[in-house]
Amino acid sequence: MEKKGLNEIRKLFLDFFKTKEHLARPSYPLVPQNDKSLLLINAGMAPLKPYFAGTETPPSKRMVTCQKCIRTGDIENVGKTARHATFFEMLGNFSFGDYFKEESILWGWEFVTEHLKMPVDKLWASIYYEDEEAFDIWHKKIGLSTDKIVRLGKEDNFWEIGVGPCGPCSEIYFDRGEKYGCGAEDCKPGCECDRYVEFWNHVFTQFDKDEEGNYNLLPNPNIDTGMGLERVACIMQDVDSIFEVDTMKYILNNACQLTNTKYNENNEKNISLRIITDHIRSVTFMVSDGILPSNEGRGYVLRRLLRRAARHGKILGIDKSFLHNLVDAVIKMYGETYTELKEKEEYIKRVIQVEEERFQETIQQGLDILSSYMKEIEEAKEDTLKGEYAFKLYDTYGFPLDLTKEIVEEKGLKVDIQGFEEEMTRQRERARKARGGEDTEGWKEDVFTSLSKDIATEFKGYEALTNKGKVLAIVKDNQVVASAHENDEIIIILDETTFYGEGGGQVGDVGIIYNETFEGMVLDTKKGINNRIHQTIKVNKGRINVGDVVTSQVDETIRKNTARNHTATHLLHRALKEVVGEHVQQAGSLVTPERLRFDFTHFEGLTTEEIAAIEEKVNHQIFQGLQVTSFETTPNQAKQMGAEALFGEKYGEVVRVIKVGDYSTELCGGTHLKNSSEIGIFLILNEGGVASGVRRIEAVTGAEAYKYAKSQQKTVDMTAELLKTQVSSVIPRLEALIGEGKEKDREINRLKAKLATGAVDEIVDKAKVIDDVKVIIEKVEVQGMDDLRKMGDTLKDKLQSGVILLASEADGKVNFIATATKDLVAKGIHAGNLVKEAAKVTGGGGGGRPDMAQAGGKNPEKIQEALEKAEELLKKQLNG
Repeated sequence: MEKKGLNEIRKLFLDFFKTKEHLARPSYPLVPQNDKSLLLINAGMAPLKPYFAGTETPPSKRMVTCQKCIRTGDIENVGKTARHATFFEMLGNFSFGDYFKEESILWGWEFVTEHLKMPVDKLWASIYYEDEEAFDIWHKKIGLSTDKIVRLGKEDNFWEIGVGPCGPCSEIYFDRGEKYGCGAEDCKPGCECDRYVEFWNHVFTQFDKDEEGNYNLLPNPNIDTGMGLERVACIMQDVDSIFEVDTMKYILNNACQLTNTKYNENNEKNISLRIITDHIRSVTFMVSDGILPSNEGRGYVLRRLLRRAARHGKILGIDKSFLHNLVDAVIKMYGETYTELKEKEEYIKRVIQVEEERFQETIQQGLDILSSYMKEIEEAKEDTLKGEYAFKLYDTYGFPLDLTKEIVEEKGLKVDIQGFEEEMTRQRERARKARGGEDTEGWKEDVFTSLSKDIATEFKGYEALTNKGKVLAIVKDNQVVASAHENDEIIIILDETTFYGEGGGQVGDVGIIYNETFEGMVLDTKKGINNRIHQTIKVNKGRINVGDVVTSQVDETIRKNTARNHTATHLLHRALKEVVGEHVQQAGSLVTPERLRFDFTHFEGLTTEEIAAIEEKVNHQIFQGLQVTSFETTPNQAKQMGAEALFGEKYGEVVRVIKVGDYSTELCGGTHLKNSSEIGIFLILNEGGVASGVRRIEAVTGAEAYKYAKSQQKTVDMTAELLKTQVSSVIPRLEALIGEGKEKDREINRLKAKLATGAVDEIVDKAKVIDDVKVIIEKVEVQGMDDLRKMGDTLKDKLQSGVILLASEADGKVNFIATATKDLVAKGIHAGNLVKEAAKVTGGGGGGRPDMAQAGGKNPEKIQEALEKAEELLKKQLNG
């Protein structure tokens, strides 16, 4: 068997199925498109579910892909075993109602024996035990002996997920030899030992399972195969571990160099190196697909992987960010196939570096606190870390729960997961935002999937605002109906329409649809499956029937205002790259008739000067009167001309390009102006952060910009009137008033200091004596923590020997400080413990050194109770 590299195997597979008339589709992004059931793409067939479910028409009845995938279900095993990984590539060939079992098996055999040149005597097959058709193909067509065809049950060789499409499987195995076996006489595929490796699964989707559990034959059965690229590379390179495959080994060797660690020196170091190798590969691909670190969803998965890898770098002695330096190794191995890695190289490195640096800032503090928590557990002879502690590490120090769990389990302890989840509930509820649109949730069907695939809409709205179309379908109350009457709210689908369906950040059109006997107000327009446009209509008068011809008339003013904002977003995108940097990527947008919102990737707030420069650049292009043109081309040709493709958008074999002069070129399906001058003027309202590494600009154009400018002018005029000065003198007048205010503040502070001095003497006079120790435990009228600390220091100097605990109320919250002189610390007094217990009573926390500590609380009404609790504790400390 000839040794082949991973990249070579991938190319051989794709090229082979091209010769079998398969459309070779580049890998879909890791972020699922129109699928609520998945957080991340985790299988080769996952992005193709709409084609298998029949909700969308595939671009070809035969397809082949190498799909990048992420799975984190076995993350705790990554690094500890030879085969677990979070990122992997899945090779797959697919048939949507075209060829079936015979071609799938014959071509599979042809590829592994003639192109991969695997020895025939090493190959076995398994089938579903009732699948005689598959058995005959393997035995009679392929010529495989009956003793090398293994019949397995439903658990191993039948694919199904609840109800819907399902079917038997046939898998191809490679025999690695007796040295990997269990020694049993009947050892064969299906055995639990490591001798037989399953590397290519052929799923024959021939049934449709209904709610009653019946398996109904599909009229057009499908083929879905999956072959793990890393797994087959292990076979072809005769290695035992995926980390020894050429591409992974290259990354691992670079990790060794960066960490100054030798591989195979000891097992603990090996685990850390493998974790770093796997996770940097996953993280690099995730960031290239637009995922950013966060505390929710797929962003949390990214953060979890990145921080886990960073911690293992720390275990290997790395005390600074280093993971971004491994990105080059990943790109060198994968950049030729996944060109987005090369295109976004600097951006990927920047995202990883920023996140790792943030983690480095808190990791040691968090590790110290976790260490103290574990010490408490051991001293109390318990075995579980409280959920509230795990949550604090997550919320304050950025420790993903899995990282805390991993560290704790290394010490033989466990985490109260339920307690953690209870602490997380509110945050999770806020994060669960309803997602609209016509998405398909996994295999779930809705009323629109029952419609004929022939029902589709041709959009005519680029050329005109008015057009006649035929009513193809009406939906009322989630039911397909033949007609609708006055006051009904319905969704209709026309064969042709001028109404733009919401997409690409642009809201849907509104307007009217009518004929001689009917009129309906279009309230919203959305895109549906199978190239349909759904118009939501309130029937104002008459009756509308399937088959009627109606006129669609878009509201021209609203469409034009929306187009102003959409064309402006293209100019803004380009201006951001020029001012802030080419690393800027669009992370989302909203284009309405009133304003535009543009989210972009960047790691710090924009300066006033940068915002002004961006605004000036956009307006300069508006005043230039640039022609806005559109044309269709292929994705590759668009890419070659430098067109910006927006993350999250699903592009087909033909794409639409929008050019604004020579300034901006983007792929876009939205509606635009004819000339940039029609925007009028562009004004930025605000800029701010919306997520880690994501900023947002909100802006207005045209008439809305004029209204905004007038309102700002009104504010300035009113300010001048209040200040009793001219508009031109507003700034000098405000500066003078601020100066006067500061001088008054200084005078107030001087008076406060005098009052405080008198209060200190009074407090000293009230000092208690407990066991021959002077003690001051008082609530004082001081506003901030700084003033409280100063008073504590003054009292300490006055006492010379003693213990002080002060509390104050400020803005509805409680501040505590505790301090003890050195002679009493030597006798066992601990200010940190005193203040910690006092703060607990008021619903807060804190702590510190034996001689000085501070804390905060939430319930001022419990200050007196807290002071009494602290006095009790102090008496215990003194009695030691």
